[in-house]
Amino acid sequence: MPSSKPYDALIVGGGHNGLTCACYLAGAGLKVRVLERRPVVGGAAVTEEFFPRFRNSTASYTVSLLHPTVIRDLRLAEHGLRIIERPVSNFLPLSDTQYLKVGGSLAATQAEVARYSKRDAERLPAYYAMLEQAAAVLRSLLLETPPNVGGGLRDIVSVLKTGNRVRKLDMAARRDLLDLLTKSAGDLLDSWFESGPIKAAFGFDAIVGNFASPYTPGSAYVLLHHVFGEVNGKRGAWGHAVGGMGAITQAMAQEARHRGVEIDTDCEVVKVCVDGRGTQGVQLADGRVIEARCVVSNLNPKLLYLKLIDESALDAEFVQRIRNWKCGSATFRMNVALAELPDFSCLPGKSVGDHHKSGIIIAPSLRYMEQAYFDARTYGCSRAPVVEVLIPSTVDDTLAPPGKHVASLFCQHFNPQLPNDLDWDEIKEPAADLVIDTVTRYAPNFKAAVLGRKVLSPLDLEREFGLTGGDIFHGALTLDQLWSARPVLGHADYRGPVKGLYMCGAGTHPGGGVTGIPGHNAAREIIRDFKRGRFNAKRKSGAL
Repeated sequence: MPSSKPYDALIVGGGHNGLTCACYLAGAGLKVRVLERRPVVGGAAVTEEFFPRFRNSTASYTVSLLHPTVIRDLRLAEHGLRIIERPVSNFLPLSDTQYLKVGGSLAATQAEVARYSKRDAERLPAYYAMLEQAAAVLRSLLLETPPNVGGGLRDIVSVLKTGNRVRKLDMAARRDLLDLLTKSAGDLLDSWFESGPIKAAFGFDAIVGNFASPYTPGSAYVLLHHVFGEVNGKRGAWGHAVGGMGAITQAMAQEARHRGVEIDTDCEVVKVCVDGRGTQGVQLADGRVIEARCVVSNLNPKLLYLKLIDESALDAEFVQRIRNWKCGSATFRMNVALAELPDFSCLPGKSVGDHHKSGIIIAPSLRYMEQAYFDARTYGCSRAPVVEVLIPSTVDDTLAPPGKHVASLFCQHFNPQLPNDLDWDEIKEPAADLVIDTVTRYAPNFKAAVLGRKVLSPLDLEREFGLTGGDIFHGALTLDQLWSARPVLGHADYRGPVKGLYMCGAGTHPGGGVTGIPGHNAAREIIRDFKRGRFNAKRKSGAL
């Protein structure tokens, strides 16, 4: 007999992956409801006013990894999404007199790098080609479900297909791929380049949201993870969503509602209801129980399995694996309202320049980044933190009053687990002062230009957005937490260890960033299970 439950699927968490999953499920004819704890959907990809008349992307802050398939299938452009590419990818102030700009064109970057090393400038095309060849392999795996270790024939075929992709590479490319998967970013970059500035520019990608030294083995993969994206068809580019990151999730929400998805905000799930038959629905903070044929979690695996599900419903060994799931990206996030643009000593001027439209990286060397990591491990906070400054109001006048600006400050390394009985609520503001002072060392007018600020410590990111340990990726992107091991061997196919439970968040393949890919892939597996009659669901006419 078909179930009488009112919904086919409940999505727990209305972040971008939850919304993506909901859209695909509803498009297949399933009855779907999204439950979001915060007063607005979007998860960490939201745009909010943080100071009177100043709006900005609250947590996530820039676009590249959002998959073009998701953009197309969810008709995001038709719902108003517009992305503007950065004219220059990155600007690194190095001292009072020196700087490096990367991006715009290969020739422009070579000219910049040649000021520090002609040899490195000549090496750039080969380096970019190496990265692109490796990124192409990664892209080919993004929209595929990883094989489950110990799975059936389908999983065996998946492994063989993946191996065949690598087999098609020549030996040099295979070696490069192995380097990117296993080496540290520092060792990789040291083997390619001799000048510090270009190594710093590329090495920054290896520590974004990654609590590690650039010389930590495996950090080269994090570098690769940040270059597989594209903006408006241009691979490796980064851009700004007009209206902030919330423009992405609001466009997704429009498409979801168009497809019949019900979206509830201020709706906190406190329990996934499980019995001997599997998941039966969820319980809300107000005591209500909503039943559904399946439950789809967009949450960090630790939050899902250690907080929302009774441990007795799970295998003890599985629970222990989840307890050991590594979280904590050491990220400290700030939004500031500015009276004027930063005036950099090395490139003076308060009028909008291309460098103001780029990602401004305060991290002049790999050694600087490594010391920031060591400080955070020892003291809790970097004494000279790594800061990326993005000023989206230079290309988007919807965010700030005329003549004024907003800046996103994405900062590393700030240990989520503070030593010596320190507390993030007590040291958050001094840490924010340190970040402002760090930028001011390179742009002397910056501190005086700050009109207001919103500060998010790792603890704030956990409390406000459910980012366990403040981890923006829902789990470290280390080799033991990737592909078939994300989040746990045997459950890489977006299916949880309880019948009717699925995962669609960044704690699944391919990991973090605003990609929409986990939501896309999870929906495919859920739809496959419905087609197989696993739930005997009543569906809308003509569905599936």
